[in-house]
Amino acid sequence: MSTKIVDTITPAQSRAARALLEMTQSELANAANLGLSTVVDFEKKRRRVSILAIHAIRHALAASGVEFIEENGGGPGVRLRKRHPKKS
Repeated sequence: MSTKIVDTITPAQSRAARALLEMTQSELANAANLGLSTVVDFEKKRRRVSILAIHAIRHALAASGVEFIEENGGGPGVRLRKRHPKKS
């Protein structure tokens, strides 16, 4: 099974990643330096948003600990990076 990390994401991956992080669309828009309408429109597939906006969304979510997984027969996915305990 492949778990290759991908460069682009789907609207469903964005919604799922936000759910894992308990992040609102407004918080994501702020983290990605985008307008709220861009995030909403992307996730609801209302209009095509620029590839730069999609990369900004992906980068903001990845910086918060999300990994995006490629299509591997079961569909594209998301997961949280494993956090390693700090050594004292």
